[in-house]
Amino acid sequence: MSAILAVTLPFFALVLCGYVAARQGLLAETAIPGLNGFVLFFALPCLLFRFGMNTPVLQLLNPTVLGVYLAAALLIVGLCIAWTLSPRVQLKDAAFGALVAAFPNTGFMGVPLLVALLGPAAAGPVICTILADLFVTSSLCIALARAHDAVAGAPGRSAARLAAAQALRGALSNPLPWAIALGALASATGLRPPGPLDRVIQMLADAASPVALFTIGAVLWRAGQHAHSRTPPALYLPVAALKLLLHPALMLGLGLAAQRLGAGLGSFELTVLTLAAALPSASNVSLLAERYGADNGRIARIILASTSLAFLSFSGLAWWLQAHPLGPAV
Repeated sequence: MSAILAVTLPFFALVLCGYVAARQGLLAETAIPGLNGFVLFFALPCLLFRFGMNTPVLQLLNPTVLGVYLAAALLIVGLCIAWTLSPRVQLKDAAFGALVAAFPNTGFMGVPLLVALLGPAAAGPVICTILADLFVTSSLCIALARAHDAVAGAPGRSAARLAAAQALRGALSNPLPWAIALGALASATGLRPPGPLDRVIQMLADAASPVALFTIGAVLWRAGQHAHSRTPPALYLPVAALKLLLHPALMLGLGLAAQRLGAGLGSFELTVLTLAAALPSASNVSLLAERYGADNGRIARIILASTSLAFLSFSGLAWWLQAHPLGPAV
């Protein structure tokens, strides 16, 4: 267990540092969007590009990994909406709750954490999960939320199609898929950036992990400050538990079933996918909820609860998988 904590503790400690710095005013609230922009548009794309460049294309776009991961994510979305939809939690809020239940923080936290824990080979499966969540899970949940808004002004099917198209455009405007695509192209062709450019990319990539983790903490504090309503624990703690407990359990169960059916999912890939599903909710969902007029207070509390509790749940699962490896030792 001490070996696992030696990896996970610094990651979660940096998140806490960002939260405390923002709360104590050491980091101005106006600086948080700048930090977020640096990570999203510069550091993280360079990190993903470098991993993509050094990973075989079939590992970056493994159809079995994509299929099994998406199956678990879509089941979580359906279960979460069915469980939480009520007169108090309308479809828009239920859809964003489902998004935080199914969308782990693989970009800002998962890639560096899982690579540190499992080695560089973990990058391929994790990148698969990023693509699946950006293009399918988030697009579906945003489409449901937008369809809820548009029902009064257009037929439900037309509203859903329009919302889905807008969500897809949003995913395409995200720099992360393009960084992954460029990395895959470099991997397939063997081309490499010239020396000085490669050094710049490496320097930005090296900054991605610490700055991203610090930014997560600051974003979580900001989301709490901008919440416009009080949310009873009964409306957010169960969704956080769904994210941290049911999502990885479902991912593990579906992966084992796929292995028994001979789907070609390796034990190492299943370990990576299970740990990716056990990550806390993606912090940027609070920004999406704010943009689309959902109950951002509830979403922010789900993300904060999942991030706070994930240190124990994620570390415990990583230790369990080390003690009971699915294949090669973690």
